[in-house]
Amino acid sequence: MDSIDLKILGLLQNDATLSIATIGERVGLSQTPCWKRIQRLEADGVIDRRVAVLDPVKLGLGLTVFVSIETADHSREWLERFAETVSAMPEVLEFYRMAGDVDYMLRVVVADMRAYDTFYKHLIATLPLKNVTSRFAMEKVKSTTALPLPSAPPNGRFTPTLSVVAGE
Repeated sequence: MDSIDLKILGLLQNDATLSIATIGERVGLSQTPCWKRIQRLEADGVIDRRVAVLDPVKLGLGLTVFVSIETADHSREWLERFAETVSAMPEVLEFYRMAGDVDYMLRVVVADMRAYDTFYKHLIATLPLKNVTSRFAMEKVKSTTALPLPSAPPNGRFTPTLSVVAGE
């Protein structure tokens, strides 16, 4: 990736409805080379998907809950079953396996406390859990889907690298 790719990514993650002509104009390319770069970024998996970001409150989904989960079972079989079950719950927008004092963290969006109670009862009935802690968001201060993009290095090329954690 070079500085033009990074500029394209910055534009797309802020407004994926921009026309190829507009993106090309803003990054200094004609339409065809711009479109080819976007297609390459999609083929390489840098662009995962293009979506519309909806306002949950306007859809009647005004309660965001961060749910911390601890389990006594850390087997691969338990994790696979748990991941499959939780991933199928539409209220769960994000689901992470954590390091530290909790095993899993969920971001859950529901209409209200009654809807969360229904979700909670369903969650605890799925598999044995050691502890479930719910934290209710009172106000959304910042929310973005835009990732902080790196600056292009002096040589003009950016090569992403992955850190490998021992034991993985």
